[in-house]
Amino acid sequence: MNNSAKKVLALAMAASMMLSACGSTQAPAETPAAPSTPEASTTTPAAPTTPAAPEKTEIEPIEDLVMYQTHANELDTFNMLYSQSQSSSDVLCNLVDGLLEVDPDGKLIPCLAEEWGTEDGGITWTFKLREGVKWVDVNGNEKGETTAEDFLVGLEWVLNAKKNDAANVSMPSEMIVGAAEYYDYTSNLSDEEAMALNAGEGSKFREMVTGIEAVDAHTLKYTCVSEKPYFDSLGAYCCLYPMAQGMVDELGSVAAVKAMDNTQMWYNGAYIMTSYVNGNEKRMEQNPTYWDTESTRFNSVTVKMVDSVEVAYQLYQNGEIDYIQLSESTLNTILADPNHDYYNYLVENKPTKYSWQMYWNYNKHNEDGSVDVNFNTAVANEAFRKSIIHGWDTTEYLRRQNTVNPMKCENLTYTMKGLCYTSEGKDYTELVQEKLGIAGKQNGETLVNYNKELGEQYKAQALEELAALNVTFPIVIDYYISGSNQTALDTANVLKNSLEASLGSDYVTLNIKTYVSSFTKEVRNAKLHGMYISGWGADYGDPMNYMSQEIVDYDNAFYAVNYRNADDIFEAGVTPATEELYNDLVEFTDMVKAADAITDLDARYDAFAEAEAFLIDNALTHPLYYQIQWTLTKVNPYSRPNAMYGAANGKYKNWETNADGYTTAQIDEIAANA
Repeated sequence: MNNSAKKVLALAMAASMMLSACGSTQAPAETPAAPSTPEASTTTPAAPTTPAAPEKTEIEPIEDLVMYQTHANELDTFNMLYSQSQSSSDVLCNLVDGLLEVDPDGKLIPCLAEEWGTEDGGITWTFKLREGVKWVDVNGNEKGETTAEDFLVGLEWVLNAKKNDAANVSMPSEMIVGAAEYYDYTSNLSDEEAMALNAGEGSKFREMVTGIEAVDAHTLKYTCVSEKPYFDSLGAYCCLYPMAQGMVDELGSVAAVKAMDNTQMWYNGAYIMTSYVNGNEKRMEQNPTYWDTESTRFNSVTVKMVDSVEVAYQLYQNGEIDYIQLSESTLNTILADPNHDYYNYLVENKPTKYSWQMYWNYNKHNEDGSVDVNFNTAVANEAFRKSIIHGWDTTEYLRRQNTVNPMKCENLTYTMKGLCYTSEGKDYTELVQEKLGIAGKQNGETLVNYNKELGEQYKAQALEELAALNVTFPIVIDYYISGSNQTALDTANVLKNSLEASLGSDYVTLNIKTYVSSFTKEVRNAKLHGMYISGWGADYGDPMNYMSQEIVDYDNAFYAVNYRNADDIFEAGVTPATEELYNDLVEFTDMVKAADAITDLDARYDAFAEAEAFLIDNALTHPLYYQIQWTLTKVNPYSRPNAMYGAANGKYKNWETNADGYTTAQIDEIAANA
């Protein structure tokens, strides 16, 4: 039995952001997560230099860690199976363990499964569970042993449409034999009938979902619908986590499990949440029965809830928290003063695990419910879309993500860097760039996509082609933000100014509009947005998790269905432009399906790279940016779990810390040796 993953899957920090939550995977934020600042800087500050003061040779580790989250990122559930936001899973992965976890290099490593592997190319997967892993209550009292049966209970919960509300269902339903059928079956039952189901012997679940089997108490077997050579990477994601039937029985009802809190849930993870005050603070302490006795854990971890990063910065200054992501204004203040207490302690993070894109709505509606024919005709035109990609100087917009090194934030591919590698160690995204003819052009100092001359050529072409279709200019792009989010407004204004300055306000104009409380209910469902900017983070280690979000005629295609309305582009009638656009989407979909059928990983990645290059080259998407933030930290970021997928990056385990805070030079040295 192979106890390691068959491919290297790496690189990137998970940052607190939010909803993210996926549609059925890790979903995108409704507004770009930008630094909190009144306006973007227009100059590039100098990066910090090597500290002048001598550094201590002895490092004192932190025993009681204190972190922060903003109120917008408060827990929305205590049920890991229901969690779809990173802000929730970053906490919950410390309370409940899954099959696998990840190391600082992004590699899959054993967790509850001490060995795993496949003997038939990825159709069947066997996980050998470690013995003696205990479920405990909030007081550390033993409640039972974690066994293979708990994973059946967990999967039944995920696939039961009335229990888990379709959360995290897309991945298992696409991969595990019988999973999709069981989800459809429960969807058609009454609430009472569906909630009465379980995963016990003789159950409908076991009859239908033959793709999971408890061979014995500590052997778990999955059977995939076809060869899935990456299935093991799903072992680090929420949908395959365990749930104890004993806990369900103790709580007494599905409703009680949905509403459970830290005092009612069962734990088998590294920590127990001993106190929780919603919107204020949560405290975790070591699980006394935890199986990984050789791991390094904190005596306690406290997470303070704050209104903003400015408040968190004050707490860091007071020594009350151990890590802070800096707002642009605070960063600039520190950089402007070499004598500032924190000047030599500025640390630039790795990119977060999200690849941010700009998405067009192919079937936009007006507020009166009518179809916005003028806008839809424009975005169906390939020359118009390419004029935006190549004619927009995004420098100032990227500066909202990293005021010091904005060019490092330029994103060139849909898939995030570090997701997967060829057998020769080449990053998959390098394959995409090669096929686009831009490999090696990113240098962190100039933009790759911006080409003023090319942008003007496409603009002229679009003006001619769209004028023939009676399109009026400027093309008005409705862009929605939260009405109460000043940071989103500041970022939107930078977006507007840079876009209109690059292409001309007589050609395009960004119309900044607001919603009150819910983008989904007020904007998305009504199809009012012209474009949408969002970041996607993978749930498992394969390009399919990215590409499947854009294919047509597929209900689980998160962006194609929910934001692009790609299946409905003919609502206002068929034109040559819409027909060409839809044909491109169909061709892309066929390429993705063909790539997904390939099981040799090198050939698979090459085929996916062809499909992704087609998506980008035809301007069906616009890769936009990575988030690379500056921090002050007493935590070594290179010691934290660091995968581009899954839900275990937030685990407070084996972290290296420095109670005095890391200097720029210390982290630069660590990074150089990483």
